[in-house]
Amino acid sequence: MPSRKKAVVTGASSGIGKAITNKLLLLGFHVIGISRNITNNHFNKPHFQAVQCNLSEQKETIKLCEKLKKEDIFILINCAGFGRFEPHEELHVNTITSMTFLNLTAPMLLTNAVLRSLKKNAGYLININSIEALRTSKFAAVYSATKAGLKAFTDSLFEETRKSALSITNINPDMTESHFYAELKFETSQKENEKLFASDIADAVMHILTMRKGAVISDYTLRSLNFGIVKKIKK
Repeated sequence: MPSRKKAVVTGASSGIGKAITNKLLLLGFHVIGISRNITNNHFNKPHFQAVQCNLSEQKETIKLCEKLKKEDIFILINCAGFGRFEPHEELHVNTITSMTFLNLTAPMLLTNAVLRSLKKNAGYLININSIEALRTSKFAAVYSATKAGLKAFTDSLFEETRKSALSITNINPDMTESHFYAELKFETSQKENEKLFASDIADAVMHILTMRKGAVISDYTLRSLNFGIVKKIKK
């Protein structure tokens, strides 16, 4: 029996990353799930491999990249990320550097590590970005910059690798119900037509993977039917 194709998903322990990982496991992939505190018990599947790594730390990320260079990878999905939305002068320097590294530098390093493998296998690179890559919002200067940078990286790499059979897609979800908002002052609406679900983004990934290989959705933007946002009540 041929071995299962390998997929790498960052941020696999929760939210969008977890939903995508579950979808890939159902599709028959061997999934290497990366997160700070992830364990095999998060999925308890024979073809799931947990790898703990803090992708906002340079040394840990580079060490992980050296390991991934030895793997035969078919799919890389960069999903890990976080955002803080405050007046720029109020952001701590550590928040700025960590957000930039996790949202932008880590995906570029991981892609660098596995790109030869992805091209050889005619695989897929999917970067889970944000609607903020396509617009400007107040209190989101750093976050938007990292996401716009990730989109520019993805678009440029698509052009660079078009002579190969590698498919590259940038997914731009709007507000999605997840742990992303746990430490923020706002969250998604309770109304289903005013938010996205993590499963919606996982369905988009499945759509990308099941399309004819000669066609590539280079940009995939998902919006809720209506707009909704809820400010958290101070306790």
